[in-house]
Amino acid sequence: MQVVILAGGRGTRMRPFTDAIPKALVPVAGRPFAHHQLELLAGQGVSEVVLSIGYRGDMVRAAIGDGRAVGLDVRYVDEGDDLRGTAGALRLCLDAGVLQEAFMVLYGDSYLPIDLPAVGEAFRSGGRPALMTVLRNDDRWDRSNVMYENGRLLLYDKRHLDARMRHIDYGLGVLTRPVIERVPTGLPADLADLYHALSVTNELAGYEVTQRFYEIGSPEGLRDLEAFLLAR
Repeated sequence: MQVVILAGGRGTRMRPFTDAIPKALVPVAGRPFAHHQLELLAGQGVSEVVLSIGYRGDMVRAAIGDGRAVGLDVRYVDEGDDLRGTAGALRLCLDAGVLQEAFMVLYGDSYLPIDLPAVGEAFRSGGRPALMTVLRNDDRWDRSNVMYENGRLLLYDKRHLDARMRHIDYGLGVLTRPVIERVPTGLPADLADLYHALSVTNELAGYEVTQRFYEIGSPEGLRDLEAFLLAR
């Protein structure tokens, strides 16, 4: 399945690193983060990646190129300076004609040791137009934002948290083109709001994982990921 990586943001929480480079190129264990992320995807059998870029996108293109070095076909959709948010960026990918009928989506700062083929199979057998991977969190890594019980995702809401929320969005989803068609063209839109709306209408399946996620969205996250990579 095609993977779309949302890597256009300015990465303000990672300043001063991101004053000069995009977050995707922040050094981790001696190499740009994006190299680790793409190699992980290639090792899971992914062959096609769409990189949604924006802030200092030219630097991302120069560092990654066409992806052949890691066995991937990498294409780009560039927001330029007019950043539209995570859902708005997916709408731009749709309008550019690069999205498959169904595709995986993850954030440009996420490193997810997850069984991607199993996620794809769960989506295909779930009968819903979208799927979110979730992790039992209990407010450990961040505030829990998902109600998930007996294999069903009941509610996702990162803006209105509830004590009954024990899980968290793991950072990998599966979406379809008709879902992205609901996002207005050219306007800012947040993927979190789209996921919330899908959960309310019972259109969002859930897939529970047990391995913790890693990310470089914060200095603490960067340190954790670096330790994980160096210990392998």
